[in-house]
Amino acid sequence: MAWTRDQMAARAARELEDGFYVNLGIGIPTLVSNFIPEGMSVQLQSENGMLGMGPFPYEGEEDPDLINAGKQTITALPTTSYFTSADSFGMIRGGHIDLSILGAMQVAENGDLANWMIPGKMVKGMGGAMDLVAGVKRVVVVMEHVARNKDGSESAKLLKACDLPLTGTHVVDLVITDLGVFTIDKKGAGGMRLIELADGVSEDEIRAKTEAAYTVALA
Repeated sequence: MAWTRDQMAARAARELEDGFYVNLGIGIPTLVSNFIPEGMSVQLQSENGMLGMGPFPYEGEEDPDLINAGKQTITALPTTSYFTSADSFGMIRGGHIDLSILGAMQVAENGDLANWMIPGKMVKGMGGAMDLVAGVKRVVVVMEHVARNKDGSESAKLLKACDLPLTGTHVVDLVITDLGVFTIDKKGAGGMRLIELADGVSEDEIRAKTEAAYTVALA
């Protein structure tokens, strides 16, 4: 067994705190908005110039002019504010965003992150990823534990060193996969630690699917 995408997002939502300003990346991280605890005040920020995003709209109620940075249709709140993309990046680069929850292709045991391109494949640009990992106070990655290849094989995504182009070095604080949760001492010598197992997952399974070195500190 392993966590579903919704269960991974719900686990990531446990990292939110009242009053936080939060940026959610594309993919599984967008689901975190569905699991914000009732009564908690969290302001969701988007690189395209929006602060205070609401939940995803119901089918048929979408406004094509109201989108997040990933071009997904969203809703606004009574407290939502709009501004230029330059101001939005000013918030990020100025250290005013408390937490960013991002997807990833690879994470290294020292906190390096690769999440923006695979060589040889067409990309439209890095987007705000480089600014987010450099300017946000804390970075949480939510991703599948392994990559599924076209031939049916699996490749580790938690590595000793990333071999894809980097988004940032020594930037990841916490990794949530479908198999478990890891902390990373990105600035010190503490390395990567496994602190939580997904339901029905053993540490042996994680060990077999993880290239990165890590210690175990399960509660």
